[in-house]
Amino acid sequence: MSIWTRIGDALSALASGEGLSAVFDTLRSPPERSVAFAIAVIALGAKMAKADGLVTRDEVTAFREVFTIPREEEANAAKVFNLARQDVAGFEDYAVRIKRMFGDDGDTLTDLIEGLFHIAMADGEYHPNEDQFLQQVADIFGMSERDFKGVRTRFVPDAEPDPYEVLGVASDAPIDEIRKAWRDKVRETHPDRMMARGVPEEAIRMAEKRMIAINRAWETISAS
Repeated sequence: MSIWTRIGDALSALASGEGLSAVFDTLRSPPERSVAFAIAVIALGAKMAKADGLVTRDEVTAFREVFTIPREEEANAAKVFNLARQDVAGFEDYAVRIKRMFGDDGDTLTDLIEGLFHIAMADGEYHPNEDQFLQQVADIFGMSERDFKGVRTRFVPDAEPDPYEVLGVASDAPIDEIRKAWRDKVRETHPDRMMARGVPEEAIRMAEKRMIAINRAWETISAS
């Protein structure tokens, strides 16, 4: 059974009148966490887009920046998007419930923020309202300003990457500490570690951009 079929089953199980927020209170452990991760990215993506009407092909294409959605499963992804669009709950409520669902698993929450950056940059532009939205979600997730900037520099072309911010270390940190931070981040980005965090297999390619930035940051610092 594909993750998208499981998403459809999870949505069908909602009681009449329940909003999408209820899903975040019921999906907490593998394999349900991978379903929750996908729903969280799509639902927050819908809120970020401030969409109305039916899901457009452009929006589906944006989600393909994060997930591989088979044509026959697009209806399930669209259902999540439309439920989020119609839900009276605001994105802050979604973010709080998602944070509660994943607890102190900061790595998975970072993965989720990266998925939202993929969607935000799908049209090639990064709008101020998207930046404000993502900063607010990151704040609710408990992400530090340094870590948020590190993610943003990997996705936004106009943001000059600071190698120290990418690795999450101070610019005057000893080289051994910086090397350890680099190795830790490389390990955290390994596909096996991401799957253990409940990131869907389809979304693990998000880590490619992160790994490139991490290695480039270390090369820049070690060569200076």
